[in-house]
Amino acid sequence: MVRLLPIALAQAAGALAALRTCGPAQYDPAQYVCWSNQFLCPIVAGEPLSYCGGACYSKFMYTCASDTNTLATLPKLTGNPFKLTVVNPALSAMDGQPVSAVNGRLILGGPTGSYCPTEQVGAACPAGNITALVAHDTGYLGMKVMVPGGQQAYLTTDGGVAYTQAHSAYIPPGSTQNGFVAYRGGGFFHQASGSAGWVACPPRRLPAGEPLRYSLFAQNTTTADGFATQGCTKVNLKVEALPETTVGAWQYT
Repeated sequence: MVRLLPIALAQAAGALAALRTCGPAQYDPAQYVCWSNQFLCPIVAGEPLSYCGGACYSKFMYTCASDTNTLATLPKLTGNPFKLTVVNPALSAMDGQPVSAVNGRLILGGPTGSYCPTEQVGAACPAGNITALVAHDTGYLGMKVMVPGGQQAYLTTDGGVAYTQAHSAYIPPGSTQNGFVAYRGGGFFHQASGSAGWVACPPRRLPAGEPLRYSLFAQNTTTADGFATQGCTKVNLKVEALPETTVGAWQYT
C-alpha cells in the first residue's frame, strides 16, 4: 500500500479546495470562467472567453448581438493606420506594452526604431516614436511610413514578424506575405491555415545592460519543425485605430 506524504496530501486538498462549481461541474478558476452559473468557457491567452448563444468567443474577434444572442465577426480595419498593444494580464512583464518596430522585426515593449533624413525632409519628419501599421483587404500588412516604396511586413519561416528595409522590396524565400487581419475595436490576427495565435518569447540571450524585450511569434499547428516556443506565452494583440492621416515614421530601421 502506497502512503501519501503529508505535503502531498495537503497539496491535493488545496487543489480540491480551489475548485469552484458551475452548474453540475467543478472547474479550476485559473483555467475557466463560469457564465450564468451553467456555462464554462476557457481562459485563452489571459482572456476569459465570453459566452453567446451556446458558444465561447473572444472579444478580440467577435461581438454578441444582445437582441438575437448570436455571434458576429467584428468589422475589419483596412486602409486605416493602427498600433498594437500586448494583452495578457498573466504576463505582467508584457501586458499593456506596445508592439515596436526594431532592427527589422516587430518586438514587444520598448521604443520604436526609426530614422528620418532631416537634411532633406526637415520639419516634415514624423515623430517616429510609434509603430504604425496598415492592413489591406488582400491580407497584406504594411508599415505606415513616408519613405518612397514603403516597407512591407511579413512572417518569417520561423514565425517571427519582420519588415522590409527601406528602398528594398526583398523578402526572404519561404516567408508569408498575406493572411494578416486587424479588427476594428478588436485584435490583430494571422489567419493562415493552422494559425494558433501569437506568443511572446523572452530573449534567448540578453546582452549586458539591455532592457528585457520579448519577441513576437505566430504559432502554427501544421509546422512540426517550426519555431520552438518553449518558455513562450500566448498573448492577444489589441488594435487601436490611429487618425487616418497618421504616418508613423519616415522609415523604420
